[in-house]
Amino acid sequence: MPANIQRNKLFVASCMALLVTSLSFGIRAGLLDTWKHNFGLSQEDAGVITSTAFFAFPIAIIIGGMVVDIIGMKKLLVAAGIFHLFGIVLTIFATGFWSLFFSTFLIGLGNGTVEAACNPLVASLYPENKTTRLNYFHLWFPGGIVIGTLIVRFFGIHIPDTSYMDNWKILVAVMLIPTVIYGYLFSKLEFPVTERVSSGVSTGEMYKALLNPLFWIMFVLMFGTAITELFTGQWIDVLLKNVTDNALLLLTLETGVMVLGRAFAGSVVHRLSPAGVLLFSAIFAALGIYMLGHTTGNMLFVGALIFGVGVCYFWPTMLGFVSENLPKTGAVGMNIIGGAGMFAVSVYMIFMGGYYDRLVAAKLPAGASIAAYRAPDATPAMTSALNEANGAAGPAILNATLIIPIILIFAFAGLFFYMRSKKKTAVQPAY
Repeated sequence: MPANIQRNKLFVASCMALLVTSLSFGIRAGLLDTWKHNFGLSQEDAGVITSTAFFAFPIAIIIGGMVVDIIGMKKLLVAAGIFHLFGIVLTIFATGFWSLFFSTFLIGLGNGTVEAACNPLVASLYPENKTTRLNYFHLWFPGGIVIGTLIVRFFGIHIPDTSYMDNWKILVAVMLIPTVIYGYLFSKLEFPVTERVSSGVSTGEMYKALLNPLFWIMFVLMFGTAITELFTGQWIDVLLKNVTDNALLLLTLETGVMVLGRAFAGSVVHRLSPAGVLLFSAIFAALGIYMLGHTTGNMLFVGALIFGVGVCYFWPTMLGFVSENLPKTGAVGMNIIGGAGMFAVSVYMIFMGGYYDRLVAAKLPAGASIAAYRAPDATPAMTSALNEANGAAGPAILNATLIIPIILIFAFAGLFFYMRSKKKTAVQPAY
């Protein structure tokens, strides 16, 4: 590593940039109901707004992955800061669906650009320990969600009364602080070239490496891991708020477990191997979602804990697996994998938003308008009926999502045994 590269400072700045990304997830997860109430949005509207960040993310990360070797990681991160800044400000001054839609889109572009630059940056800074360091870096994603949800839980209010209608704007403005900090830090630091460039792998070799069947298997599996982790986490408050009074704290507990898990990623990855970690994760994620969809009371917190153990290694280990086993794919490979995950989540959220509304409508009297039942002037009987319908719809969505980690269990079991046999073949002595 060149002497002018301060890799520890670059790593800290990267974590700060990811903190903004995660705060946007945590704070938004706690404000969905507030926005629905203030702006008269349906659950499908909320699903479209939420999915916008997940849709913008793959656009930014894939384009960023294609140009990062050309323009450098520093310029990408300056662009990320600009996207975040304008997205946050537009959210603060939002007046309804479309302003929330476009502000969330800008924040999604910022989130994707951060990952497009920071994932290859971390891999370049620590080539000898990529999977572990990527887990340490991605520790700040659940870490920021914990901070964001606690901010909403203790300094905000879910459905504000008329005297606190703008309280949520202050919570969103909190994200400006780490945005300014990481923008300043990156502007003052020198950056290395990406690992692919420093290794002398040509652009043609990089794109040729993308044709490896193993890469496309991981591409498809990333759909499932991302949906399992991010959809469930982003919607857990909406899905379970009528089952427990502490739905947002379930997200806080889940992401808190993820923070601890990623902090000890080194020993876990060393003991199990990346493929083994992914199999372990799928098993626990499936068990956690099952408990969240089939239990009540304190057992929901046990389910959230188990789910957190399951999903904590998914994202960074998927990236680390590709970087370690398919190194010639470079930044493009890592970013295509990340973009695939976010795109899958965006599509799934839109679909599930409509499905959720249909489930709720099925529980209401025939011909009833969901909008009327959600309106501020709804009668107590209407509110009670809506709460009961929401209480049934949330677990139903979780049960439908459960099939994804179950499929992943079988897929990662196959990957585990394939990688183990490949390793044995590689060390087989020649005679």
